[in-house]
Amino acid sequence: MGLAQIQNIPLVVNVIKVFSTGFIAFILAFLFTPLLTNFLYKKRIGIKIKQNSVDGQKLTYVNQLHKDKSGTPTMGGILVWATVLVLIFTSHYIFPLLAELFDTNFIARLDFLSRSQTWLPLFALVSAGILGMFDDWMSVRGIGKNKGGGMRFAMRFGWLILIAIAGAWWFYYKLEIDSIHIPAMGNFEIGLWYLPLFIFVILFTAISSNETDGLDGLNGGIMLIAFSSFALISFFHNKMDIAAFCAAIAGALLAFLWFNIYPARFFMGDTGAVALGTTLGVVAMLTNSVIALFIIVFIYVIESGSVCIQLTSKKLFKRKVFLAAPIHHHFEAKGWPETKVTMRAWIFTLVTAMIGVIVAVLGMGRGNF
Repeated sequence: MGLAQIQNIPLVVNVIKVFSTGFIAFILAFLFTPLLTNFLYKKRIGIKIKQNSVDGQKLTYVNQLHKDKSGTPTMGGILVWATVLVLIFTSHYIFPLLAELFDTNFIARLDFLSRSQTWLPLFALVSAGILGMFDDWMSVRGIGKNKGGGMRFAMRFGWLILIAIAGAWWFYYKLEIDSIHIPAMGNFEIGLWYLPLFIFVILFTAISSNETDGLDGLNGGIMLIAFSSFALISFFHNKMDIAAFCAAIAGALLAFLWFNIYPARFFMGDTGAVALGTTLGVVAMLTNSVIALFIIVFIYVIESGSVCIQLTSKKLFKRKVFLAAPIHHHFEAKGWPETKVTMRAWIFTLVTAMIGVIVAVLGMGRGNF
């Protein structure tokens, strides 16, 4: 065996690790889906179409466009984070035993639970997922002071801030990270400004993901592209556990999307949208790829921007800029079929994701572990 071949062995092993993790997650999620959907249908955990917008005004388009979706099961996001949770602990505790049993070290190499790389995003995924699950449950059962059930926006925003603050504190004081990477320019220390930056990134990705989760397959496809992109970025940064973690989420999302495309068998819910958004922000901070994040999910900038513009215009000028917000509902109201809006959003995200990955890889920002 030549020297070049020997040097390429670790690369091949890492590629197999990332792809194998994503494939196993896809299979597990696909197998878990009938169990979850049967439970959701049996317990009648279905969505209620909102009649009022976030500012309390009567909806004129969205409720009419989506009235046939009423009763469709929600909380499907459990499929994603539960699959990743099962797989990551299986890889850490079960795979090494299988490696000894079959006398092969390869299975043990599939372990991607590590303190420096995956503890934090796993904590974000599961904690935000559980909190989102309670919000979904309250919405379905009509529990809570919020009209129609569910947590008030202030309460949801509050626990998201707490998660973001906890993450910011850990990054700054425990990991001693206080810099941001500008592609092709290098790292710039920003000191205490790192804390509000971290909090902003987490809130942006979590809230934007939640706002974008409004059409069959829309946010699931965007998140699939985003986590696949960060799997590539992490791979090129030689952070293989994060790469495998992102691949696991992407694999589970692919199975979820199989059942979530129009007409959706179930919806993601807050337990999926908020959890995935929060985790995406944490992964971006861990890989020091914040600039790439905003390029990859630039569609989130547009979606959240449309909401801000709409609310501001209605508050100050008593008129709408869009027929409905977020902007994907505006296109629906103009007559675009739901599937066309979704697929064009996927295409747009594929383009921005390719640009973002190129910027991140060529800029070669390095995570600060």
